[in-house]
Amino acid sequence: MPDEPYTPTHSPARAIPRPAAGPARAEASGTGTALTPPPPTPEAAPPSSAATGPGTAGPGTAGPETTGQGTTKQGATGPGTTGQGDAPGRVWLTRLLVVGLVLAALNLRPAITSLGALLEEVRTGLHMSGGVAGLLTSVPPLCFAVFGIAAPRLARRFGPAAVVCAGMAAIAVGVAVRPFAGGTPGFLAASALALMGIALSNVLMPVIVKRYFPDRVGTMTGLYSMALALGTSLAAAVTVPVTAALGGAWQTGLAVWSVLAVLAVLPWIPVVRDHRTAARPATPAPAPHTAPTTPPAPDTPPEARTAPPTRATDAPEVPDAPGNTGTPGTTGTPAPTPASEPRTPAPAPAPAPSTPAPATAAGPRITRSRTAWALACFFGLQATGAYITMGWLPQIFRDAGVPAGTAGVLLAVTMVMGVPLAFVIPRVAGRMRQQGPIVVVLGLSGLAGYAGLLTAPAAGAWLWAILLGVSNCAFPLALTMIGMRARTGAGVVRLSAFAQCAGYLLSVPGPILVGALYQHSGGWTAPLALMAGLMVPQMAAGVLAGRDRTVEDGR
Repeated sequence: MPDEPYTPTHSPARAIPRPAAGPARAEASGTGTALTPPPPTPEAAPPSSAATGPGTAGPGTAGPETTGQGTTKQGATGPGTTGQGDAPGRVWLTRLLVVGLVLAALNLRPAITSLGALLEEVRTGLHMSGGVAGLLTSVPPLCFAVFGIAAPRLARRFGPAAVVCAGMAAIAVGVAVRPFAGGTPGFLAASALALMGIALSNVLMPVIVKRYFPDRVGTMTGLYSMALALGTSLAAAVTVPVTAALGGAWQTGLAVWSVLAVLAVLPWIPVVRDHRTAARPATPAPAPHTAPTTPPAPDTPPEARTAPPTRATDAPEVPDAPGNTGTPGTTGTPAPTPASEPRTPAPAPAPAPSTPAPATAAGPRITRSRTAWALACFFGLQATGAYITMGWLPQIFRDAGVPAGTAGVLLAVTMVMGVPLAFVIPRVAGRMRQQGPIVVVLGLSGLAGYAGLLTAPAAGAWLWAILLGVSNCAFPLALTMIGMRARTGAGVVRLSAFAQCAGYLLSVPGPILVGALYQHSGGWTAPLALMAGLMVPQMAAGVLAGRDRTVEDGR
């Protein structure tokens, strides 16, 4: 609409036009302040969409609009943005994240499986007894239970990417130092350092996938799982040949895996820097049209004392209650209220109805649930079998006359069975009301594998390795049942924490007991009988945990 003249009562000789629909710029003159129209600009965005976060607005556009953590719209170019000017940087960062995820997953098991391939040489070199060697194979689940609890708190404090980066550095240092630590205590301490890094990264890798790839969780989780299985089997298969190629010293064969961990640190460094840059609060720059510091002339009307905004980020605020003096990120002052129109306070929001929260709002009482205890026992018993297999299976084959290199490859076959079955078993289990039949099939595979190792360990070595690999796929089944035995998000979180922590603690004595039996009996009959016997309670606990009920029901 056309400008309408405004004539002040005390100065009829001068008329000041009211601002039109477009913004105007305040300019100082000799005796007062006049309003001059600004250059034509596109229509500004409404004040509610304005933001003052990092990033720059493109020419002739309104200011950027913050849309989430580190992301802006409308041509923003700062870190964590999706603006056109920053597209190459975001693609570069995404590729670094993919490389970092793959390299980190590759490092989550070689510190364990490479030791299993050279356990006999390590025992001889450090003069370890069978019981101490069993303790060494029990350190991984113990560290996973202890250090895994601290991962969420550290992630909140430093960010998950920084914790994973530090975890890779801990793996590199621990794996490089432990062969040269000078004795069994130093070897155990350095192994614990590497396993601490594995535990922290193991917990936070799914968090990284969810945060940075929310629309590709399935794809990135599959990539991460395959890299983890590949690293597990690769270390088991090539540790012995690499040791022989590097001179035959077991210290070199174990320390060489620190190179892979060092490579895994590198892509996480720029990711951590980008995260800190995006999280750093931006200092708002002064507006280019800041009102003049010289006071306006006394005859200037109240409407002209405050310069109207020139873009959306400087839109004048509308007070919503008496005494409102503006909100951060806006300029201008509240419109003056004429004396004849008293200011009316905005009505207070109606209080929310006081409905009592459901009993499961804070999560169910896990320790009173029989299903939770059954899941914890099932998780712990399958972890016991998995770590006994990773720590002692190559030694079992070597004692049966299988060459060291072939024994490592057999362990790799056992581990690589988890790659295809980790995709199949959760899908099948999710379509069944009760998962007990799958538990029984996996348990019978383990019983058959242990029976074969007792009767003909060398003759049917490849078959026994495959059967034990099928049995070890109880791990993805346990994770699937954790998600199915709770109805609420709080229930899943509490059940997962309880089942994994209690399960890993339960699995600690198994490898120690196997090592002690091996030392005192001088053979594998008693240890294999124990390992086969543990499959029976594992199947029983799995059948109970696989029933169609939830922990919220208190059962």
